[in-house]
Amino acid sequence: MKRREVLKSLVLLPMAGTLLTKCENSSRHNVQKVRQEGPALHWDSFVMDGHVHVMSRQLLHNIDIGQRLTDGHVDLPRAIEGGLDAMFFSVYTPEEYYPGRFETKNTLRVLQLGIDQIKKNDAVIEIALNASDIERINRKGKIAAFLDLEGAFDLEGDILVLRALYTMGLRCLQLTAHNTTTSFIDSCSDAAVWGGINDLGRDIIREMNDLGMVINVAHASMDAIIQTVEASRHPITYTHGGFRGIVDVPRCLSDEAAKAIAAKGGVIGIQFGSAFNNPKFHEWRLQGRTPSNTQRRASSPPVFNLPLNEQNNTIAKVDEHLKPQMPMVFTGTMPDDIWMSADQLARVIDYGVNLVGEDYIALGSDFEGWPELPRDIRDMRDYPQITTELIKLGYSEQRIRKILGLNWLRVIREVTGG
Repeated sequence: MKRREVLKSLVLLPMAGTLLTKCENSSRHNVQKVRQEGPALHWDSFVMDGHVHVMSRQLLHNIDIGQRLTDGHVDLPRAIEGGLDAMFFSVYTPEEYYPGRFETKNTLRVLQLGIDQIKKNDAVIEIALNASDIERINRKGKIAAFLDLEGAFDLEGDILVLRALYTMGLRCLQLTAHNTTTSFIDSCSDAAVWGGINDLGRDIIREMNDLGMVINVAHASMDAIIQTVEASRHPITYTHGGFRGIVDVPRCLSDEAAKAIAAKGGVIGIQFGSAFNNPKFHEWRLQGRTPSNTQRRASSPPVFNLPLNEQNNTIAKVDEHLKPQMPMVFTGTMPDDIWMSADQLARVIDYGVNLVGEDYIALGSDFEGWPELPRDIRDMRDYPQITTELIKLGYSEQRIRKILGLNWLRVIREVTGG
């Protein structure tokens, strides 16, 4: 029985207290409807997303990833309906936790919550520590969760904290503290203190190589990315973003940095938002016609390097500040002629393939990480739209399979050794 047939049967199981009875029964009808609308190649391919935000909302709203939700982008029923086989299960520690030095505590509790919720929903999802685990989990008809961290594990770069997170099962880590420069690496969105990375950064890279952890350089400066490639013995990843040749913003990769990642055997994940992939949207924003509330549900803007004050001097107060901002989704508006469709994402993928080759490009949606999604991608249910657009470009079956997930699987195998 193929994995997706197993998933369909799981959807029908009346298991009290398990995933699919708590989420309005992700019904056989729903799964079949998606299959009818999506190309057969999608359902026959290994599909992996390199960056899906999880657990921030689950923590602050006291909900479960197994619940079918009516808003946001992410839950397990919708992941099943989109044909997802594996994901970088990306827990996140925002900058708001940094002034009080709560970044390590938040990382530990959010990671533990993710582990607990995966165990709670083990009918359909399981933690993978390497590529062989991903394949084993898929053979059992489950989604594989590859634990990933975005945001500071420790602003000072304490290697003992890194080892503790590895012991907990973390296998991928973003070097930068989201958009903030740390004591060891420059962010592309903050001050360039180190000219890339420093000796501590190289020690952390060496430790991650020794442990077999995937290094993620999304949000790093271009100098930091190129220096990380040089310092690492293993391929590195850029899990979610775009190309400056499409949209020239700091968060997108220069051609030089992209080529450096690929030359080392790494993988570049294409984020799904307009800010990185839609030149019309970028030009529209530059002209001052910015969408209302483009970044956050709450009125407050992103907070970087806030001084400690009475509003953020306990972790509970930071939680209360962030709670109204969940789910982290684009809620602004834009003119119809600005709003891109999935075909533009396919063209960005094609740009990357032409730049570095088909073995180094993959998907990194950034679902629930503020992406301004295409009009025909609502949430995790709509992964088949990407496959459809790649077919329209005339891509071969082999190339599409690589982009949908095999490239991620390959780099994970090379780094973790399994």
